[in-house]
Amino acid sequence: MRGLVKKSTGSWYEVMDASGSTIACRVRGKMRLKGVDTTNPIAVGDEVEYHIEGDDGIISKIFPRTNYIIRQSVKKSSQAHIIASNIDQVVILATMASPRTSAGFIDRVLVAAEGFRIPQVLLFNKQDIVDEESSEIQTSMISIYEAIGVKCMKITALNEDSLLEVKKLLSGKTSLLTGHSGVGKSTLLNSIAPDINQKTSQISDFADKGVHTTTFAEMFVIKPDIKIIDTPGIKEFGLIDIESHELSDYFPEMREISDQCKFHNCQHLHEPKCAIKDAVEEGAIALSRYKSYISMLENSDNRR
Repeated sequence: MRGLVKKSTGSWYEVMDASGSTIACRVRGKMRLKGVDTTNPIAVGDEVEYHIEGDDGIISKIFPRTNYIIRQSVKKSSQAHIIASNIDQVVILATMASPRTSAGFIDRVLVAAEGFRIPQVLLFNKQDIVDEESSEIQTSMISIYEAIGVKCMKITALNEDSLLEVKKLLSGKTSLLTGHSGVGKSTLLNSIAPDINQKTSQISDFADKGVHTTTFAEMFVIKPDIKIIDTPGIKEFGLIDIESHELSDYFPEMREISDQCKFHNCQHLHEPKCAIKDAVEEGAIALSRYKSYISMLENSDNRR
């Protein structure tokens, strides 16, 4: 049988069949993604083949992924953790206050999505508490991100007009929703589909077989054509599997002009006649984006 992975605890997986029914499944033996050392062999969003043994399902195969979002493992820095697979867009929920979302975090998620050219959306939530100073910063950020092809929207999760716009955005797609703790992801999800809490609390047989770990995502099927993969609040987004000399290719505005650098292996740091550094000085590339690039090269998540 073929099914869709909706939830994972690391050892047990909730798999949904074509009728919408779910069953708790496990993996027999070891299953690894070829070429990548991961902490989780199966991710939310994976399509799998399974069969029934007793009351449980046994996963025997992962069908080829169209894409996936991967990050550095929280517990094992040398390994990767697949957050979700087979997604149509990455939606970052950000706030200008309570808490303030760092540009560095946003840029790291965008880079992770850019690896598979997955469309990216940036939702600025909590517009009801944005003051004048924060509004100016937000306007500047929107200008920067829209210029590189990121769709930006200003919303308030409990506002009906905002919810209508978000539903249009999500329609017909499997969306990965991410953001810091406290930005309002749960509020937004419950506003879009008030029965989400009830549905998750009813899966008692699955919950008994493993405690949900906060490093794992979970899929909510709002409608047959609207699927949201919710990630727990992420403080940092450690990149993995990107070579330093390739990193600028994951920044669209850098990728467009990097071939104009004097040296083909230019890292855009101290090299002479660097087109990227010239573009930053001229304002053609945002300084905040360049600082994020430097931060990623140095593998530092501390820049604000």
